[in-house]
Amino acid sequence: MKYVLVTGGVVSGLGKGVTASSIGVILKACGLRVTSIKIDPYLNTDAGTMSPFEHGEVFVLDDGGEVDLDLGNYERFLDITLTRDNNITTGKIYQAVINKERRGDYLGKTVQVVPHITDAIQEWIERVAMIPVDGKEGPADVCVIELGGTIGDIESMPFIEALCQFSYRVGSNNFCLIHVSLVPVLNVVGEQKTKPTQHSVRGLRGLGLTPNILACRSTKPLEGNVKEKLSQFCHVPAGNIITLYDVSNIWHIPLLLRDQKAHEAILKSLNLLGIAREPNLTEWTARTELCDLLYDPVRIAMVGKYTGLSDSYLSVLKAVLHASVACRRKLHIDWVPAGDLEDTTAKEAPDVHKAAWDILKGADGVIVPGGFGDRGVEGKILAAKYARENKVPFLGICLGMQIAVIEFARSVLGLHDANSTEFNPETTNPCVIFMPEGSKTHMGATMRLGSRRTYFRVTDCKSAKLYGNVSFVDERHRHRYEVNPDMVSQLENAGLLFVGSDEGGRRMEIAELPGHPYFVGVQFHPEFKSRPGKPSALFLGLIAAACGQLDVVLQYYGHIRKLMTRKTGMSNGHGMVKTHQNGNTEKPSNGCLNCVYSNGNGVHL
Repeated sequence: MKYVLVTGGVVSGLGKGVTASSIGVILKACGLRVTSIKIDPYLNTDAGTMSPFEHGEVFVLDDGGEVDLDLGNYERFLDITLTRDNNITTGKIYQAVINKERRGDYLGKTVQVVPHITDAIQEWIERVAMIPVDGKEGPADVCVIELGGTIGDIESMPFIEALCQFSYRVGSNNFCLIHVSLVPVLNVVGEQKTKPTQHSVRGLRGLGLTPNILACRSTKPLEGNVKEKLSQFCHVPAGNIITLYDVSNIWHIPLLLRDQKAHEAILKSLNLLGIAREPNLTEWTARTELCDLLYDPVRIAMVGKYTGLSDSYLSVLKAVLHASVACRRKLHIDWVPAGDLEDTTAKEAPDVHKAAWDILKGADGVIVPGGFGDRGVEGKILAAKYARENKVPFLGICLGMQIAVIEFARSVLGLHDANSTEFNPETTNPCVIFMPEGSKTHMGATMRLGSRRTYFRVTDCKSAKLYGNVSFVDERHRHRYEVNPDMVSQLENAGLLFVGSDEGGRRMEIAELPGHPYFVGVQFHPEFKSRPGKPSALFLGLIAAACGQLDVVLQYYGHIRKLMTRKTGMSNGHGMVKTHQNGNTEKPSNGCLNCVYSNGNGVHL
């Protein structure tokens, strides 16, 4: 096993996750199999109980792991399926060590950071690196490890020590360290400054790790004299100093790495030059260029409570982008704080209230994503009502589906106190109730989590057609509340159709409004399985409806996916293919600029 470690210096938020993902992309393009591990030095066991404002979204894996959002980047870029163990936290390591101590596994020895914690970290890395994540048998060739935080953080010290020992133990030909650092430009001087990176590398070397490659974040490409200076003071060859400058979209990062021969430096460090091929990024390049060339806009209103931090909805944003590129539309996200739509805001801040409603009314489509807590819920209900009554394409995810059900019960059934027991435990019309197996005393990992199967109860519906008319789909869940099964027949008799449920038919998974251009609510989170070139079916439906292309997509796209599902045996609805102008179909070639429907509607497959 070969290991690539990505560390960061100077400041956080430089894009280590995207850099690590892009390294994986270019190594995969060289013909290597790649897996990834993210190390988060915080004491939390996982990301499940952390506020989105604190740490961005919680990404959910197939096995139910609630992990750091960077694992979402890994899955999207590399098209792999990771496990909860691919996210290492200080909490997990200490918990494992303490459990061993309680069992007596250490035979009475004093348990210490060195060697017990550091050994546990190394054992975890080696064990998880061997788990195949690409659907093939056997371990990957390269494991890309990202160490969260910045060099010098107190909480990172056990991991730094463990990785020092690890690099020595596996050998220099099996370990490559890439340090991501900042090269700022002071506006007064206009010169690229190397001192922050020099100090960061000096700190890294003082801790026992020497970088093989420097990945320098900057607004513009590094000047030649700046590279030479960094090389001299950081003891890194100038050819191994890569510039990751600002780009129009993050899909350019693997191309930057390729153009600067980063893959050759990595392969040389890992003694793989004679094994790997030149990177083939033809499809990736074409898709990246296509994204930059898009002009016709599609405006999507994102109505949520965490709109102050876009990372809170990172996977949703990526899923909408994937669908927009597939429909050849330039995506514009309009953020609408849900609370600003409410009547109380109209009284306290009328200008803010009017601005929020103006944004909502100017949108081509509306998304109400998941969330927890009652803040902004009434605003989300108003957004769902507006979309329903005005025939605006709507997608409600998790809580977004629940509020759509509540709004329908209030407006159509006349149940004015209809609500979720999460927000009003005393309601006489509980449309949404607490799950029987849920816990009200413990928050972490007590929800319905991970990949669960949804069976279509109705085949002649938009959702089923978008998924390729398969009998079931597997999507990821994260919720404690669900639609009250005792009210389903009442809601359906009034016109809200539940087209998907669990195997027992008690848990409602997909709701649709027949006769509406596109009004879909889902209890699961389809955004977690969307990929560049393989957009989530339901997000594709939303964007297609917002662009007036839904009929084309339902007619062609669903039929093609059904054909591929039969050919490949895929039952999850993600068997995207492309259709050439000659009518042939094959597996994805995401960058083919000629793959459009012959009727000129511009749906890109």
